[in-house]
Amino acid sequence: MIDNSVGMRGRGEFVTVDAHAFWLRAPGQGEIRPVRLAPPGPDEVLVRARFSGVSRGTETLVFSGRVPVDQYAAMRAPFQSGDFPAPVKYGYLSVGTVEEGPAELRGRTVFCLHPHQSAYVVPADAVVVVPDGVPAARAVLAGTVETAVNALWDAAPLVGDRVTVIGGGMVGCGVAALLARFPGVRVELVDADPARAAVAAALGVDFALPADATGERDLVVHASATADGLQRSLELLRPEGTVLELSWYGDRPVTLALGGVFHARRLGIRSSQVGTVSPRRADRSYADRLALALELLADPAFDVLLTGRSRFTDLPDVLDRLASGELPALCHLITYGEE
Repeated sequence: MIDNSVGMRGRGEFVTVDAHAFWLRAPGQGEIRPVRLAPPGPDEVLVRARFSGVSRGTETLVFSGRVPVDQYAAMRAPFQSGDFPAPVKYGYLSVGTVEEGPAELRGRTVFCLHPHQSAYVVPADAVVVVPDGVPAARAVLAGTVETAVNALWDAAPLVGDRVTVIGGGMVGCGVAALLARFPGVRVELVDADPARAAVAAALGVDFALPADATGERDLVVHASATADGLQRSLELLRPEGTVLELSWYGDRPVTLALGGVFHARRLGIRSSQVGTVSPRRADRSYADRLALALELLADPAFDVLLTGRSRFTDLPDVLDRLASGELPALCHLITYGEE
């Protein structure tokens, strides 16, 4: 039994904290390790974790040791410890309660881009207060919705556009959920798994299997992380249309057939990556983007993306099952304490 309690005698009098963190010991092998935390400084906060989310696509690639060597620096998480491929402490979807820190933050529920850990000390400006109308469990999706916000800043869809999202994972569904709010935009979510139809319905968008997807689209957002999905994205575009590529393939090569409609229809493929704020919104900061994502999570439709929950102590087994495909999930919720 892991004791995730935070030790304090009273305000301003700190007792050393014994926390616990998930580490990837070696590719495919995770473990829970003890962590000794230093007292927070004047501009820091001590956060007790309540929930964290497993970003299935990225974290299973990390768990399997499939981060390309030339992407080691780009793929570092803000509070990552260790280095790829392992040992490494990785993750970036944590929600908790501020136990110590500035008066305006004490007792508040906050989101932080921190790995899976029962308690942690970070700079006060590294946490964002979760709005009162957003449940703490749903707030772990802030990183996913932030990615979707940045993607739509890059894509800049217009009123009345016909848009397809290929790939019904966390990011694809996050993009579809936001597109459903655009006036007159007709959104179709495409996935090879027929079970994603129920998710699409909950998000308020249409659904199709790849073979049945609607063509002549103004924009296709690709998030399936498969070469077949990217090829199908090109096939669905109208002339001069664009594919916005959100997939991260790790160390897998991608092969496309570009001898057909690609040149004849003057099609485009554009990448989007959350590590940089979209140039179309160069006046916005990372904090602005994350705060907007948390505001958008007031919509209960996003709850459909939380597809399971497990205790923190079970996380090594959970990631192993997610990586093997034995455990299907969109965002798998990790709980700390009694929640």
